[in-house]
Amino acid sequence: MTLRMTSASFENETAIPARHTCDGADVSPPLAWTGVPPGTKSLALVVDDPDAPDPRAPQMTWVHWVVYDIPPSVSGLAEGAPDMPASARQGRNDWKATGYRGPCPPAGRHRYFHKLFALDAVLPDLGAPDAAALQQAMKGHVLAQATIIGTYARSDGH
Repeated sequence: MTLRMTSASFENETAIPARHTCDGADVSPPLAWTGVPPGTKSLALVVDDPDAPDPRAPQMTWVHWVVYDIPPSVSGLAEGAPDMPASARQGRNDWKATGYRGPCPPAGRHRYFHKLFALDAVLPDLGAPDAAALQQAMKGHVLAQATIIGTYARSDGH
């Protein structure tokens, strides 16, 4: 079975509803996954935007959410992640804060990659790592990866 991730809020490569963005309630979308491979000890999630600041001339990947040490028995996160598993730890996004911050692109339609990693280890407490530190800690431990991409453009001309 292949690791797969879906969202009840948007299909792969379609628009993310404004509710999950700075133009709405700014709550994380519901995410669900299946096919966690045998031997998985924890899951990690990174949501990022490789089109920042402008998809016509991207200069960086902007990180919106970092979560790790999600138990492999968990099959998803509800909207807003109100019931985050006790063992799960959140890292720093590019606003230098922990937790989810939704799309708020300054120009154009951006792509938001929701990436789930199945790991063969439970990572140590990394504090509040940024995505780069998490990816470094995950090196050599990734059993499988699933990605769902949502898009968003602000309607007010930003």
